[in-house]
Amino acid sequence: MIQLKNINKIYDDGFQALKDITLTFEEGKINVLIGPSGCGKTTTMKLLNRLTEHTDGEILIDDKNIKEMNPIELRRQMGYVIQSIGLFPHMTIYDNVAAVPKLLKWDKQRINQKVDELLNMVDLDPKTYKKRYPSELSGGQQQRIGVIRALAAEPSTILMDEPFSALDPISREQLQDELVHLQKSINKTIIFVTHDMDEAIKIADQIILMKDGEVVQQGAPNDILLNPVNDFVKEFIGSDRLEQAQGLPPLRSFIDEVYPSVTVSDSVADTIEIMVQNQKDCLPVVDEKENYVGSITLYQALANQQKTVEEMVDHSIDSYEETIKTEQVLQDNRLVIPVTSNQRFIGMLDQEKLLQTLHENFENKRGGQ
Repeated sequence: MIQLKNINKIYDDGFQALKDITLTFEEGKINVLIGPSGCGKTTTMKLLNRLTEHTDGEILIDDKNIKEMNPIELRRQMGYVIQSIGLFPHMTIYDNVAAVPKLLKWDKQRINQKVDELLNMVDLDPKTYKKRYPSELSGGQQQRIGVIRALAAEPSTILMDEPFSALDPISREQLQDELVHLQKSINKTIIFVTHDMDEAIKIADQIILMKDGEVVQQGAPNDILLNPVNDFVKEFIGSDRLEQAQGLPPLRSFIDEVYPSVTVSDSVADTIEIMVQNQKDCLPVVDEKENYVGSITLYQALANQQKTVEEMVDHSIDSYEETIKTEQVLQDNRLVIPVTSNQRFIGMLDQEKLLQTLHENFENKRGGQ
């Protein structure tokens, strides 16, 4: 976890670039800094690897003050992807990706394995691309190399400064999709700077909207779209996007109707087996009339195998009736959301389907449809 506490940045000429910034970048999330030119988003990001030093306040990485860390060592612990890609033109793709692992004195076998793994991860065949030079690749391919080079030393944090803005629209959208997909497997803390609201909505777990060196609003994309705090936020988001966010299909459109459930009379052993077979760590519990009564987690089941399902039901996990507006559910940050019809369990909210619909709405509007 990265924490910024009461950060100010004042340059020698007296200009204050950042004003009392307090932020938390959660581990394993894509955090997007966005705002108009000169708002302080890139300055904020550069503070994290000490390319720029803050004037006062504290920056903590896993509760350790970065002022106490060697800047060179700090930067080697972070991946860094920039707009101009920054590949070394005289070096092969292999040597570009292997640059930091070599500095860290990894053995050759480990480096070879890591380079191959990363190239495969972005669908670039190692046999084809390892010996090529940057000039032999397209812009989109070069930027893919820039991304995996940042991952090569297995850092916990990746800094990305408008990495896709110089690409053509098709390549840009492909890389946005790849980043979201990649994050599911690498689970890094990503700080991503952009000026493009569509990009932020598409990729972010948390959006931090800045103006004049201050944080104006922060939160999940849906929270900001549905609850802009002032006219500046509304104007920056744009009326088209705000209208799209308010016009979602009904909740019943996003129900996974084959999601497994257990009854209060089921055995704990059967419950554990159902979870394992379906790769679920939480299941809804229903009564003999199939009415939703609560949920049970795999942890609960494993820790209390001598008890009954009925004894372990967590009644605090509420369900949503299928008739409510989808917008009401968007503000619920739970990963597992039961849906009912007159209290009868009918399925779980399909989060991926809902997110895909949000993306399609924004893409359609952006395309003028």
